[in-house]
Amino acid sequence: MGIQQSAGNSGPSARFPLHPGLFFLTAALAVLGLISTYLYFVRTTTGQYIDESALVEAPAAQRWVGKQTAQFLDVLPVSSVVIGGVVLLLVTLFRRRWLAAGIAVLAMVGANVSTQLLKAALPDRPDRGVTTLDFNSLPSGHTTLAASAAAAVFLVASPRWRPLAAFVGASYAIFSGFSLLINQWHRPADVLAAFLMVGAWAALAGWAVLRTGAGWNQESRQRASALWPAVSVLLGLAATAVAVYELRALDAPGAVSTSNYFLAGSAMIAIAGYLISVAGVLLFSLETRRRTSG
Repeated sequence: MGIQQSAGNSGPSARFPLHPGLFFLTAALAVLGLISTYLYFVRTTTGQYIDESALVEAPAAQRWVGKQTAQFLDVLPVSSVVIGGVVLLLVTLFRRRWLAAGIAVLAMVGANVSTQLLKAALPDRPDRGVTTLDFNSLPSGHTTLAASAAAAVFLVASPRWRPLAAFVGASYAIFSGFSLLINQWHRPADVLAAFLMVGAWAALAGWAVLRTGAGWNQESRQRASALWPAVSVLLGLAATAVAVYELRALDAPGAVSTSNYFLAGSAMIAIAGYLISVAGVLLFSLETRRRTSG
């Protein structure tokens, strides 16, 4: 039910989200996805085999882009914080979104601390007959850092620019995931878990940002372009087709994978990154458009 407002307190800043449950539901679904990722890719034989095979096949890609991605990895932690911090600072100074920036920073810190605590708390990978390192590496700390920096920028962006911020941020986080896989730092599931961890924190922080920053969280006359969510969906669908094709190719009699699992794992990273970003855009747009028309 909507909140009754008096005549003297009916401006945009007094409007609270009518559907806060959607943000909490989104966070809960992200946590459920994280748990499912762990249970399948770490606790089952099939999941371990797919995940580990993608990692083992990564050297084939290293021969093409290994040097460039290794250099990217060297600066990833610093660049994520610097890029996210600079954008947050500029938006805060020019748009005076102090509270939103504070919430975004807290969410970024929360996601990274949660990742490290979860990684330390989870048991070693069980022996399922798959040759692999037994220590736990899920979720990926590097990916969490990159994705949370992108999410922080998304949170403080105005409704008009959020779709673009989501696309650029998702692309940056996905590329960091590719780099980690190519350099054999992390398995695909580690990256997926990090995306979901950040998604959960971003949903909770999003509710707080919309609740406290109702005045600027409204659609302007120039509505946000649907181009970037559409591009993200198309890239996600294309990645889905790649994953299905590569995995089905292994069903052929006598099929031996040299890069199928790597390509499928890379595709799963792209699917998760782009579709989570689209979900974020839709979640925020639903509320900001309601406020504009309300």
